[in-house]
Amino acid sequence: MEDSGGCCRCCTSFIFTMGLTALFMWLSLRTSKPTCSIQSFLVPALNQTLNTTTNTTIYFDLKLDNGNKDKGIYYDNINLTVTYRTNISLPLNTSQPIKNLTVNGFYQGHNKKAKRNQSFVPDRFDWPAAKRTVSTNGSTVFRVDLATKVRFKIIFWKTKRQKLIVGADVEVDKQGVKIKKKGIKLSGGSQLGCHSLQVGALLNLLAFVFLLSW
Repeated sequence: MEDSGGCCRCCTSFIFTMGLTALFMWLSLRTSKPTCSIQSFLVPALNQTLNTTTNTTIYFDLKLDNGNKDKGIYYDNINLTVTYRTNISLPLNTSQPIKNLTVNGFYQGHNKKAKRNQSFVPDRFDWPAAKRTVSTNGSTVFRVDLATKVRFKIIFWKTKRQKLIVGADVEVDKQGVKIKKKGIKLSGGSQLGCHSLQVGALLNLLAFVFLLSW
């Protein structure tokens, strides 16, 4: 009977320890995707208040925010696609991209923010049509899409690469300026996980070690 009681206590202790270990590992391995946003967007050629609109360069600021408290992020090269929405009621794939840009990959520490200022001249763009839209409707719409892969640095190791694909529409007024005063968050299917497979593998290893020592 004493051996049976000792065995029960041992099993209970093991289950409790495994539960705490699982909780600790889950908290340690859980990751949050970076927040990507457009802070400013300027199209001088659409400014109706200017006498001349020969500047066809488009400017915007991309902000990347790593909200993880103890995990850094390694970004692969960041691919940006800027599209002009000729008709916002139609699907996005009916609109023609006007520029593809690349931001060099970099490392971002935990709780850090980064800005990447971008400027470009569209490869192909119907400026007269865009100006007519702004004049008639008071605004027009562009879109910025972002695609990259990220790895998280957790203590002394890095996770596998995970896809990050997000985007958002940006409405511009008669002055060629982004209408929303606050940053516009890029959203979409980020395809980032919480590394549950790694947790399961570690728990299986702990269980195996326990059985060997039984």
